[in-house]
Formats: sequence, C-alpha cells, structure tokens
Amino acid sequence: MTNLYLIRHGEAWANVQPILAGMRGDKGLTPRGVAQAERLRDRLAHGELQADVLIASTLPRARQTAEIIQPALGLPIILDDEVQELRLGEVDGMTNQEAWAIFGPPDFEQYPLRPIAPGGESWGGFMLRVAEALTRITSEHAGKSIVVVCHGGVIDGAFMHFFRLPSNVLPPTDFHTRNTSLTHWEQVHRRGRLLWRLNSYNDIAHLHDIGATESVRWEDTDLQAPGGHPASPVPTE
Repeated sequence: MTNLYLIRHGEAWANVQPILAGMRGDKGLTPRGVAQAERLRDRLAHGELQADVLIASTLPRARQTAEIIQPALGLPIILDDEVQELRLGEVDGMTNQEAWAIFGPPDFEQYPLRPIAPGGESWGGFMLRVAEALTRITSEHAGKSIVVVCHGGVIDGAFMHFFRLPSNVLPPTDFHTRNTSLTHWEQVHRRGRLLWRLNSYNDIAHLHDIGATESVRWEDTDLQAPGGHPASPVPTE
C-alpha cells in the first residue's frame, strides 16, 4: 500500500531568529540543523525506510535537509513548490516586529481567510494547498513509499486533511512538530475502502543525544495585537 513519510526540515535560522522566512528570508539550516539532518541520514542509511520517491519543498531549509539525507535513500530529489510553508507575500524577509508594525499581527483565530500580508496566504488557503498537494502526490505515486521533506505547517495540514478536520479554522489543538522528525501515514483497506492510518508522529529517535530546541513561535514575539492581547497562533516558521 501507499506509505507517506513527512519529514520536517532541520533547525533553520528562521527557527531561532524572529525572521519571516519565505524564499527571500530563508537562510537555510543552522549548524545544529545540519547535525540533525546528518543524524537522520545516518539512521536512514540502515535501511529502516525503503523509499521509492523523494520530494522536497523548494524553500532552502527543506531543500538543504533533503540534500543531506539523499545519499541514504539513493533517490533523485523532486522539488515541489506546493509543499512549501505558508506563503508570506510582502513580509518575506522581515522581522516579526517589522511585519506586524506595517500590516498588523496575523489573527488566524478570528480571520482564518485573511492573508498574512499582500501576496501571502491565509490559513484556509494554505490548508487547501496542502490538501491538494498531498492528494496529488499520493495519487501520482500510489502504491509506493513516498518521502516528503517539508515544514511544520505542511505536517499540521496533513492532520487536517487525512482526519477530515475543518480546514478554514485553526484546529482546537496545538501541534509541536520537531525538526527532522518523521511522521508516517499508511494507506490501508478498512471497512471496505481505503483509509489513511497514522503510524507515527514526531519520531526523533535519531536526536536522542543532541535534542531539539523550541522554535521561535510567531505569537511569542514582544509585539502584541491591538488591545494588549498576544496575536493568535500561526505556523512556527
């Protein structure tokens, strides 16, 4: 059956600095992020995961992670724009405070269909893109083991998609997907039809002695939303 392995990129500069990192602001992996990806490569080199397809987001932090683990899988990297993190538009490359001062802090809790900034995506639009990308990828490579190196927001979106949760509102739970973690979905025959089954989430066994630090979260910045309340949660990258 089809197996889908979602891998979050290694720790990026955008995870430790308050930079909004799309294609313009993404400076790639930190030294710690490189080490995390190398640990994952060494783990996968033992044959734990027999992949048929290796796909990566085109954002530098994901592409660099895929390039590091690629020798362990022995597959060409297929770059895919549609598994990028939430698209930022005009705030790409700004600090959080610079962006919020110009456009206001995003409030996806109350306004899930409002873009983060001109040219950027809304929460609902992002979730729709992720659902469409995962549907396309798993259809094109049905019956194979697919590895997708992507982002925390894309992995969040996989939960929304496969569990058929409402995608135009923020979920009532908080995901905390670790850098270079493995999330494994398997398609199985149940109840007379094909269903997706979650086999593992946030598997970071390869980081047992170097760990994973807490990423900078957009809602934890000093600048608060109007009225003195922190901005509502948005993706961590």
